[in-house]
Amino acid sequence: MKKHLLAAAAVLAFAPALNAQVNPDAVLMTVDGKAVPVSEFEYLYDKNNNQQLQPQTLDQYLDMFIVYKLKVAAAEHAGIDKTESFINEFTKFRNELAAPYLVDNSVKEQLVQESFNHRTKEVTVSHIMMQGPDAARKLDSIRTAIVEGRTTFEEAAQANSIDTPSARRGGLMGVVTHDRFPWAFEKAAFDTPEGQISPVINSGFGEHIIRVEKVVPTEGEVNAAHILLMTRGMDEAAAAKQHERIDSIYNAVVAGADFAELAKKYSQDPGSARNGGDLGWFGRGMMVAEFDSTAFALANGELSKPFATSFGYHIIKRLGSRMPEFNAETRRDIENRIAGDERSQLPARARTEQLMQENHAQLDRNELVKLHLFLNSTEAKYDSAAIAALEANQNVIGKFDGGQITVADIMVNADQTPTRNFNAAIAMLNAAAQKTLENAVLDAERKRLEASNADYRNLVNEYRDGILLYEVSNNNVWDKAAKDTKGLEQFFKKNIKKYKWDQPKFKSYIFFADNDSVLNEALAYAATLDATAAQTFTTEMRTKFGNKLKVERVIAAKGENPITDYLGFEGKRPDDSKKTRWTHYAAFAGRIIDAPEEASDVRGAAVTDYQAALEKEWVKQLKKKYKVKVDKKVFGQVKDSRK
Repeated sequence: MKKHLLAAAAVLAFAPALNAQVNPDAVLMTVDGKAVPVSEFEYLYDKNNNQQLQPQTLDQYLDMFIVYKLKVAAAEHAGIDKTESFINEFTKFRNELAAPYLVDNSVKEQLVQESFNHRTKEVTVSHIMMQGPDAARKLDSIRTAIVEGRTTFEEAAQANSIDTPSARRGGLMGVVTHDRFPWAFEKAAFDTPEGQISPVINSGFGEHIIRVEKVVPTEGEVNAAHILLMTRGMDEAAAAKQHERIDSIYNAVVAGADFAELAKKYSQDPGSARNGGDLGWFGRGMMVAEFDSTAFALANGELSKPFATSFGYHIIKRLGSRMPEFNAETRRDIENRIAGDERSQLPARARTEQLMQENHAQLDRNELVKLHLFLNSTEAKYDSAAIAALEANQNVIGKFDGGQITVADIMVNADQTPTRNFNAAIAMLNAAAQKTLENAVLDAERKRLEASNADYRNLVNEYRDGILLYEVSNNNVWDKAAKDTKGLEQFFKKNIKKYKWDQPKFKSYIFFADNDSVLNEALAYAATLDATAAQTFTTEMRTKFGNKLKVERVIAAKGENPITDYLGFEGKRPDDSKKTRWTHYAAFAGRIIDAPEEASDVRGAAVTDYQAALEKEWVKQLKKKYKVKVDKKVFGQVKDSRK
């Protein structure tokens, strides 16, 4: 299943406006014995009208809704809802729809507030960084030695840190501000008290210990423009000339020249030069030290004197400054950043743990021990025989309020790779058991949501029915019309008078070759075949000549194509100045026709019309096959509530 009629349902949950007089759970109708509540009908009616230029009345929509439900009933009778592909796709979408409901919003809000609080401070830190499988243990030992006074942080950094620039400075790294470092590193820097050393943390790039040197309120961000003349890699004489040039530019700005225009003309920082030197907003620590200190020392609108960094000579014009402000834009930015790192999992993780506790979910320790003993008793440990035995084991290994999981269930989440490493296999199975139990509890919560939350239930039903509707419609109408060549041809012949052209068309096969020999051979061979069976004819020609010949079936009016104009309408041969491989071509079985002769001559229109005919007949049969009963009293209440 690749397409869906209701893809927009993943984005919005449209809550219908119900009058208090109408019970949303009241049964509006039954279709093939299946009850449809008022809430589902109104949800889809409101959503449909919200997408239409000309809204429908309830009476107009009712018949369309009934047809929709009849098709869903047909899909269920066809067993589409029992297929593996449907179950996998529906489960995936249902879980995605449930995700916003299965988070601890208080944790989410705490993360937002924590991130904003980081924006109000600047933390100067030193760190020691190491990599390798034993790095965490070594760093923990180094930290202990520092805390106990057996060495200093500076000595340990110089001797062990792989961050060479900071190691040379005794580990001094500089200012840490929000959103510039991996979250684990940022959090450790802001959580560690001034003068203290953090526990060992993993940033994703290595293991670290962090010492906080100073914590001060943030100076906010500045917006500055600069003009840069590069000196990196130059000898002293060349650098001196750059110094003279920057002084001249500075004097010109002081005399009244436009800074932005001079930046565009002379600055050797191409990224900012095209914007008049504008670097955008930046905070402390985001630029090299000399640039950073100069930019933050200026007043808004003030111009710096020329100064040097490792890149070259600069002039800065400070354009503005701002302090952190918590508003809707800030929240969106923070939430987007949270969604992009490890914090994104924390609200869902917290809610899962809550649900596990609320549902008294726990693994059976005795069964886990049996699992361990079983693996320990097998000579090959976790091999194919052991895996097969575990997949057949129906012992209950976990329970929660209203449900349970078996050993066989946990094998769905277990790694199927055989191993003789007993400890690794046990650790993997324990993790699989925990994950399976959590999934079972979450699945039970999703079912509870369907029963208790109308918005979620309507979204789930819409997706489910949408997938079924696509598949059953494809089988009975869309795909059928495209593939049923015999039926399509019969439909065309029956309705041939409907299909007309404004002008004659040239109908033919065109053979393309790179020499006359192949082209003539192809024309001779084609004469021995039945050209009226288009698909078979084309297949046989391609089989015979392979990549030496290109075969195209064409139908075109005069003026639509230069090659068909030449071959069919005595036009001028197309210009061959743009050489391609296919320099020799000729028409086979070509003729001028005044009107379509077969469905393939007007395939697009014929298939569309055939689909409409199949749809009409199919709906007619569905109405005969499946019983529909509308509660007119309830429907009347719905209409009255909307007046």
